This record gives sequence, C-alpha cells and structure tokens, in this order.
Amino acid sequence: MGKPGIDFPGLGVGLVILRDGKILLYKRMRPPEAGYWNIVGGKVDHMEPAEEAARREAEEETGLTIGRIERIGSTEQIIEADRQHWISFLFVAREVTGEPQLTEPDKLSDFGWFGLADLPKPLSAFTKVAISSLPVGELR
Repeated sequence: MGKPGIDFPGLGVGLVILRDGKILLYKRMRPPEAGYWNIVGGKVDHMEPAEEAARREAEEETGLTIGRIERIGSTEQIIEADRQHWISFLFVAREVTGEPQLTEPDKLSDFGWFGLADLPKPLSAFTKVAISSLPVGELR
C-alpha cells in the first residue's frame, strides 16, 4: 500500500496550542524537517475526522487535555530534502488543561512556550504557515 507522505501525498493535521499569548512548540527528531521546531500534529487515520485527529495527536504528544479547537487554515508542504509531501488542516486551541510533557522522546527532543519575539530557530515550514494563519495579535 505504501506510506503516506512518502509514497503518496499524506493527509495531516497541525494544532497551534496557545496559552498567555505564547505558542507551544516541540523540536522534531524525525523527518520531515528533523531538528526543526514544530507545532504538534501528525497524520489523519482512515475514517478519522481531521478535528479528532488534531486533538488526538496533540494529547498524545503533549499530555495536555485539549478543549475546544477551531480550524484556521490548511497547507500543502512538499519537502524536497526529505522527499515528503503533506496536505494538512491547521487548527488552534486556546483551552488546554495541564502542563506539557515530553511524552514521545523517540520523536521529540525538547519543548517550550514561545512568544512572537523569541521564536526558536529553525522553525518548520509547517509552523511558519500555522503562525501566519493566526488572527493578528494572538501571538505576542
């Protein structure tokens, strides 16, 4: 059948998690864009609504409980260096409970809350699109 994103375009989701004007970012250890800072997200499973996939991926990756989320856009990423192609829905969560954790240390190496003036580098292309999709002034 093949692998999504590698053998055919994959369908993914990303969730921007905001708290007190800051965004939660994790540093990726695997392609695409290994070593880059990224919002949480992943692939949509067969027969899984995208909104549920965004919530599931975020809860798995952060240990947070995610409340209401809303769709803020979509993006298509063709990452030549990793030979990957993803089409993703982007969501934002402003209602989260708990403290983030490093729950997938085999996939993610670090995390933190960042304001617009102190975003870490390098940022993934996916994350740049997600940040630009936020309402003006939401990220300080």
